[in-house]
Amino acid sequence: MSLPLDSRQLRAFNTLARTGSFTMAAKELFLSQSAVSHSMKALEEEVGCRLLDRVGKKVLLTQAGETLLHHSEKILQEMDVARSALEQLGKWGRGRLRIGASTTACQYILPPVLREFKEEYPHSLISIEPGDTEEALDLLRSNRIDLAITLEPNNEDQLEFHSLFSDELAFLVGAGHQWALSGQVIRPEIPKQNYVLYNKGSYTFRAIETYFREEKMVLNTVIDLGSMDAIKELVKLGLGVSIIAPWIAARELENKSLVALPLGKRKLKRHWGIAHWRGRRLSLPEETFVTLCKKLCAKLDQWGGGEVIGNQSEVSSAR
Repeated sequence: MSLPLDSRQLRAFNTLARTGSFTMAAKELFLSQSAVSHSMKALEEEVGCRLLDRVGKKVLLTQAGETLLHHSEKILQEMDVARSALEQLGKWGRGRLRIGASTTACQYILPPVLREFKEEYPHSLISIEPGDTEEALDLLRSNRIDLAITLEPNNEDQLEFHSLFSDELAFLVGAGHQWALSGQVIRPEIPKQNYVLYNKGSYTFRAIETYFREEKMVLNTVIDLGSMDAIKELVKLGLGVSIIAPWIAARELENKSLVALPLGKRKLKRHWGIAHWRGRRLSLPEETFVTLCKKLCAKLDQWGGGEVIGNQSEVSSAR
């Protein structure tokens, strides 16, 4: 297999072809005439044909030389473009940020984080790939994203996980639901309710199934949706009960259009964080993004579940 041509020889060849003189080419390249001459001899040996003819002190290109010049100009131009692009990446605020995030993170976490991020890195290119934990991890493994905001994955030794916050899942019911009116969840009624839950393929859905299986319960008719806003609207309309983290419905809980109630004595917690390949050194923009996420998510600790639910005067523990 032929080796790539030496870029220094190509640059010397192009300079020589343009100036038509070994003396002028050597002066422009800050080399001796002997060094330029040896470089051209080595290049001719590499390509296997004569590239130059000397006519007195003038240097002329052979047909092979003209052909090489046509291609080498493009090669050197692309190398200059590549060098310039790399230099731009080294400048403050340049680069890219490729993020994978669930629809929940896209809606509730990313907007305020990216608003601050763009203030610090106005020229950074940001791309976001929506997807739940499994999809985000697949994107990470295939190098299509660099950071993934996900729930903590299981048995992923190749990935590093930066913890952001933990939350607790709770029943979410409309203000007119009997549980909301009585301020308590009646345990025998849990399997009889209709449920509106988040995406069946998600970590959260599987965690809910496992939780109630251990409680010896099977949840009734389930509508699964990929939009938290749609879930909350259906619950408001009295079309079912949902199980989500209270912080996702903070506004509705505040205006009392929805009510959160604990699942029971056992808690069902989730752990959120940012994942990336273990051992990969994060760029400065990526480190800034992680820091901004931690800063925002520190405020979500108040929505960990028990504290929020317990602070609602109309809600008592499930029985």
